Amino acid sequence: MNKSILLSLICLFAFESFGQTIKFGKQSFELHNVTGSIVNFQGKKVFRIERDFEKFPFDSTNVEKTVDDRHYARLTNLNDFENGTIEVKMYSQIQNPPPYSGVAGFIGLYFRIQEDDSAWESIYVRPKVGRVDNQLFRNHTVQYFSYPNFKFDTLRKIAPFKYEGSAPVALNEWIKMRIEVNGETAEMFINDAKYSTFVVDKMLGEGKKGYIGLYVDCGTIGYFKDLKVTKKALKVKKAGEKVNNI
Repeated sequence: MNKSILLSLICLFAFESFGQTIKFGKQSFELHNVTGSIVNFQGKKVFRIERDFEKFPFDSTNVEKTVDDRHYARLTNLNDFENGTIEVKMYSQIQNPPPYSGVAGFIGLYFRIQEDDSAWESIYVRPKVGRVDNQLFRNHTVQYFSYPNFKFDTLRKIAPFKYEGSAPVALNEWIKMRIEVNGETAEMFINDAKYSTFVVDKMLGEGKKGYIGLYVDCGTIGYFKDLKVTKKALKVKKAGEKVNNI
């Protein structure tokens, strides 16, 4: 076998490690490059996950290439989510010591994940900067990305702040995230707010339906509970007010 082909196969298997399946209540999750367990936390059973650095290494000198990738827990019994509501309660802690200085408690959701993990959409938060006394940092609290072509750093370069935003979240407290997916749009609601905190007016992925996953990234200990998914038909929205030149 050609050495370059063999090396490519080794890299492929190293970065696509599907692990055990964990049952949490009536739901089951397949671990993709994360460790997971059901633990007692604050008096209740929750699902704890952390990124597995042995299965999916992190490189601080090439951050974008080794984050926002195949490290999540996949909900196994739903592979055709297209439009509807995804709701979950999540709690983010930072590992002690953190694996690198830029750790911000990355935690959130993947959706429309393809069977082979080749593409998906995502919205996640960086709770560490959600309430800091620096507006620039706050504006990086929420992140949308579309795998594989539009990770966070690429989006910052081609469309600064269009796919990021602020949200009043913090480390070491429960965050209720609700995402409303409708066609090419996604809206994120935090902690039962009446109005959305963050809007993706045109998602960038080509996949229209797929799996749902719970996501954590480098340095995060993530706790999850009360995941609820409701599929809905595509809703045709009326055109909103046109705004120019702000």
